[in-house]
Amino acid sequence: MQGSVSSLEIIILAAGQGRRMASAKPKVLHTLAGRPLLTHVLDTAMALVPRAVHVVYGHGGERVPAAFPEASVDWVLQAEQRGTGDAVRCALPRLADDALTLVLLGDVPLITPGTLKTLCARAADGIALLTFEAHYENQYGRIVRDDQGRVERIVEWRDADAAQRALREVNSGVLAAPAAHLRRWIPRLSATNAQGELYLTDIIALAVADGVPVATASPGDPTEVWGVNSRADLAVLERAFQERQAAMLMAVGVQLMDPRRLDVRGQLIAGRDVQIDVNCVFEGRVELADDVRVGAHCVIRDSRIARGARIEAHTVIDGADVGPDCVVGPFARLRPGTVLGGHARVGNFVEIKAARVGVDTKINHLSYIGDAVIGQGVNIGAGVITCNYDGARKHRTVIGDGAFIGSDTQLVAPVEIGADATIGAGSTVTKDAPAGELTLSRTAQKTVSGWQRPRKQARPDKE
Repeated sequence: MQGSVSSLEIIILAAGQGRRMASAKPKVLHTLAGRPLLTHVLDTAMALVPRAVHVVYGHGGERVPAAFPEASVDWVLQAEQRGTGDAVRCALPRLADDALTLVLLGDVPLITPGTLKTLCARAADGIALLTFEAHYENQYGRIVRDDQGRVERIVEWRDADAAQRALREVNSGVLAAPAAHLRRWIPRLSATNAQGELYLTDIIALAVADGVPVATASPGDPTEVWGVNSRADLAVLERAFQERQAAMLMAVGVQLMDPRRLDVRGQLIAGRDVQIDVNCVFEGRVELADDVRVGAHCVIRDSRIARGARIEAHTVIDGADVGPDCVVGPFARLRPGTVLGGHARVGNFVEIKAARVGVDTKINHLSYIGDAVIGQGVNIGAGVITCNYDGARKHRTVIGDGAFIGSDTQLVAPVEIGADATIGAGSTVTKDAPAGELTLSRTAQKTVSGWQRPRKQARPDKE
């Protein structure tokens, strides 16, 4: 049956320049929650399982398609931006005759699949518009209804008179209609308006003239249909998106110390009784198991934090696995390839990269551990460095279970420290250290009697 969801095809209008963004970048490539605006719209479109998605691009040329090399979409070039009606005209030849066509906007990123399903259902016998009530003055097109409450037409802001501008019901720009109707109406559009463009909204009056029913639907949340036309708009929508993320997290048992100071720029999967302090940023895919605590001002990216771990303030974790009941930070940095065993302790100003750290091992202060395998129950003192890079290649350091590495030690890789070995503080270790023994390298300490520290001569004006 014409108009059924099984015949759904989607057109996304993404050709605009966005002059008010004051940017050389195409508007749909500006990011919301760490991802391009168009990515959000594509994700929503794909959630509807359409037969096809057609993306109309123009400003910025091939930069838009190039930003989505793996997207399963049909890219349609609008060589000259002559309005929304012209953009749909460019895509019309790609549509199947029986398609129910849903038109979305590439700069309206927060619309939900549920709202769009409702809209499509109301377009089964004609055309359906997504409208909303504006409680402040804006420049959206106004919905004009007759005395029976039926939609007559849409008047764009620049073409509206004072009475029409006072109308509170406005057009979101999202609509659904059978492709066969669009093929009949689009060629009849005229550019005789204030902007000299072909308005897609003019098809509403054409539908009414043809006796085609015009239905409307409204979003559950008005932020769904807010568009991005400026940097200020983008900032407002960023907060709206983050408020959604905060609400979902709290619903599954996460305690947010301030829901307004949270940034999720990817996918955050959290268990129960997780606690997140203020100003934390989560990027990529992050998993926080039950009872994890994250201190203030942390950045966690593409990482897994196991049950009961505590991430102290100002810690950066990127591409790491943190084991159960670990304590990391404050001011620590875990780089890609870091794996911490349970109950490990990584303290302040410690950096770890591409290293496996065993259960109950402690690296508490001011150390760099890179390209290393560290056993269980190891104690690494302050200022320890694994010298893993020779200027051309990386080399590995291996430290056995129960070893004790004294403060201010340099382990020059490749090198292996045996189980239960002790390395004396201040040593530079260039050879393997045997298990269970004390190894140290120090020059003899001496005192130079009568030595005088150089002193500055007093300036004449200070005498």
